[in-house]
Amino acid sequence: MSIDITEPIERTINVSVIIPAHNEEELLPRCLDSVKKASLIYQGPVETVVVCNRCSDRTESIAREFGCVALIDDSRNLARIRNRGAAIASGEILITIDADSWMTSGVIQEVVRRLETGRYIGGGTRIRPERFSLGILFSLLAVVPYVVRHQVSGGLFWCWKRDFDAIRGFDESLVSVEDVDFAVRLKRLGKQTGRVYGTLWREYIWTSCRKFDLFGDWYLALNPSLVRAILTGHNRAAADHFYYDARDRDTKRK
Repeated sequence: MSIDITEPIERTINVSVIIPAHNEEELLPRCLDSVKKASLIYQGPVETVVVCNRCSDRTESIAREFGCVALIDDSRNLARIRNRGAAIASGEILITIDADSWMTSGVIQEVVRRLETGRYIGGGTRIRPERFSLGILFSLLAVVPYVVRHQVSGGLFWCWKRDFDAIRGFDESLVSVEDVDFAVRLKRLGKQTGRVYGTLWREYIWTSCRKFDLFGDWYLALNPSLVRAILTGHNRAAADHFYYDARDRDTKRK
């Protein structure tokens, strides 16, 4: 009996992609389109969950137009927002990505392949900014040592849902750097269970530079005290200034 290896392999593992979104009518379609293309490459069941946060634009309706699960959470806490999406996700595998980023077409397939080997607890990915400048480079250098110290990657997180639940997801006591904290705890669980924390290199994400567009390319490099405050994870004023209120203030000015 011969086997036609050109036939697509039927996938049985469900994947849920979780996207927090605050007034993202401009960039969300690009993100969702990238998830759709990656789903076609994977050729398996993929659910997309968009958590609409304090939205006053068409974010929710765009999510529904793309066939996503959309829910509302108006908290000013990204950890809680991501956890809400994970709580209703039906997939065995969770992938998180921000609405102003977009993934290459092989991301979902590569995530599933790695997790199926049993060698990986999960991980992050390589991040490519949509533009680059000397100011952006020096601003990133102000933050990179914190990430390097923990030897984790971020941008887009991927893991089995059971492992996400085992570490209780993102820490909702943090108002910033909840992503690095999540990666560190996931990596720790990996060590305890004989698995490694991985980084996607061939597949990756692009991300917008709108924070730099808003504050200026040199902003973080020139404001080390703000960087230190953000990296504590508990400074509400710093988190509001740079994350939760920044785009709202810019919209009002316009």
